[in-house]
This record gives sequence, C-alpha cells and structure tokens, in this order.
Amino acid sequence: MNDQEHPQPEPQQRPPYYDEKAEEKYYEKEHKKQEEKSNQDSLSALAWALILIWAGLVFLASNLGWLDRIQVQFAMPDGLEFLGLRTWSVIALGAGLILFVEALTRTFVPAYRSSTGGNYFLAAIFLGIGLNGIFGWQLVWPFILIGLGLASLANALVQRRK
Repeated sequence: MNDQEHPQPEPQQRPPYYDEKAEEKYYEKEHKKQEEKSNQDSLSALAWALILIWAGLVFLASNLGWLDRIQVQFAMPDGLEFLGLRTWSVIALGAGLILFVEALTRTFVPAYRSSTGGNYFLAAIFLGIGLNGIFGWQLVWPFILIGLGLASLANALVQRRK
C-alpha cells in the first residue's frame, strides 16, 4: 500500500475566532450544572431507598402476622367501611407519603427545588391505591383531587415568589 491509495486526512484547523479560554469556561459551567443536578437527585435516591425499606418492613410485618393483629378502631360515617390493612395497600400508602414529602421538600426548600408535578402526581397515585385498599374508592377519590389541587396551588405560589 502506498500513500496514494489511502490518503491521510489533513488536520482540522480551528477557525480564527476560536477562544480556548471561553471553551474551558463553558465546559466548567456545564460540569458544575451537572454536578449540582446530581447533588439534587440525592433526594430522589433517598426517597426510593426509603420506599424499598418501607416495603421490606411491611412484608416482614405481614409475614410475621403483625399486620393482621393491627385493628384500627374508629367510627366510620354511614355508608363507608374500613376494609382492613392489606400488605400492598400499606406499601402503596407509605410510598405515596414518602413521595409526597419529597415533592413538598422540592417545592419549599430552594436547595432541592426542581419540577414537582410528576412527584405530586405519582404520590397521588400511590396514596390513592393505598387508601382505596383500606377505605374504599368513594372516600379516597375526592381527597386525591383536593390534594392534587393543593399541591398545584402551592407549586404556583412558590414559583411566583421566585
């Protein structure tokens, strides 16, 4: 093989307006943004770790029969009944509460502030599933709507203050 069959590419030359220091600053700024974003995501990692721990504790309590022994005694209004504590309902309820606390933290603590709409929505789904298994849908549905409305209102008020 000779050089004529496979010509070597010519080195690319930078345009005359290339500013190496500006490029370094740009990459430093992008790296800092990514680092801050990953630091903020530690809250999300903490929330999901707590959800896994909660699920493990609930399964343990269920397997040992402790969940069946918990009898909640309170008077329900006519037409509504307490269905009992089921394993998956209690897991979903705890997950919903943990995600709700994460969303509240992201809403009100500036260091962790980020978009919270998805967190509130996922928390509402988990809370709805958990409460539905315990109390029934006719009681849960209105509370989910009220909670989502309050979360949207809080988010809007905090966004406006910025």
